[in-house]
Amino acid sequence: MTDWIDDLAQLRTRREPAVVVTVASTKGSVPRETGTKMIVTRERVFGTIGGGHLELQAISIARDQIVARACSDDSLRRFPLGASLGQCCGGVVNLLFESAADNWPWLDALLTLRRDRMPCIVVSPARASSDAGKLIVTADRVYGAEDLLDAKALHAVRALLEQRGNARLWRSGAGADAPLFLLEPIWPCDFAITLFGAGHVGRALIRSLADVRCHVTWVDAREEEFPGDIPANVKIVCTDMPEAEVDAAAAGSYFLVMTHSHALDEALSEKILKRNDFAYFGLIGSLSKRRQFERRMERRGMPRERFAAMTCPIGIAGIPGKEPATIAIAVAAELLQVRAQAMSAHSPQAAERA
Repeated sequence: MTDWIDDLAQLRTRREPAVVVTVASTKGSVPRETGTKMIVTRERVFGTIGGGHLELQAISIARDQIVARACSDDSLRRFPLGASLGQCCGGVVNLLFESAADNWPWLDALLTLRRDRMPCIVVSPARASSDAGKLIVTADRVYGAEDLLDAKALHAVRALLEQRGNARLWRSGAGADAPLFLLEPIWPCDFAITLFGAGHVGRALIRSLADVRCHVTWVDAREEEFPGDIPANVKIVCTDMPEAEVDAAAAGSYFLVMTHSHALDEALSEKILKRNDFAYFGLIGSLSKRRQFERRMERRGMPRERFAAMTCPIGIAGIPGKEPATIAIAVAAELLQVRAQAMSAHSPQAAERA
């Protein structure tokens, strides 16, 4: 997985001009949510704001701005998704167009905060005529254009951070003339998956998860089984002691066991079930395999009620087929389903971000 922060960092390294297109606000039925980004260069496009004529028109506007080397004075543009755009959604999207060159001063701070898993809010003026730059706000620090907000407005932004609110357009004062900003919360990714096994299904699952906002720790003792092209959201752990990675995983992790050895699958399953703090544990195999593992673990003292925490067989129901790619899609869907249910139970707003 890459995201817009990674893409901007790579473009900066290459000194490649670009325009960042952000869904700043929406009304009614629209293809993507507020905060969605697309980065446009002269030749490439990173991400999507939903496709269709809206995206084609946004790309054209962005490339015109790259040629002109500036965004227009009115960088916030309104797009009704009706007949004029050939789209039948019927909603309204406001898009913010920003020159990527303006982003470089605060990008290092944002990269550091993400590395340190510190939540923050990116504050962007919604008018290109403003030359104040951007502000990065954390619970106790600010980075970038410190004079962009007064103390009262800064307090309001931090309240949004504390409430774990969603991206939104926001005025820093009363009245229509008050400065308008786009507030974009950046949350650490807590969708952590530990995958044991680099066989056919494991490799297919990694491909399915490559563009999902998650972090995967991929564990196997066989170095030769790992492919040469590893997605950005995957960390390889080649070890003869995979059980140690069960202990190393954070609370709330998602575990998947699909190694080349039934004995190792059983040992990992037992170790995982001894934890009481994981979000999901899936074991590849049949119902017969599950029953065999349960009988042996129960003889070694595992309480029978713990087996309810083990998902086996894995994958959402209703998808037949045993091809690795088919299994991987069903398993990835199950992970996302479990994730969405957990986030929804915790917070309806959080479920929208998941």
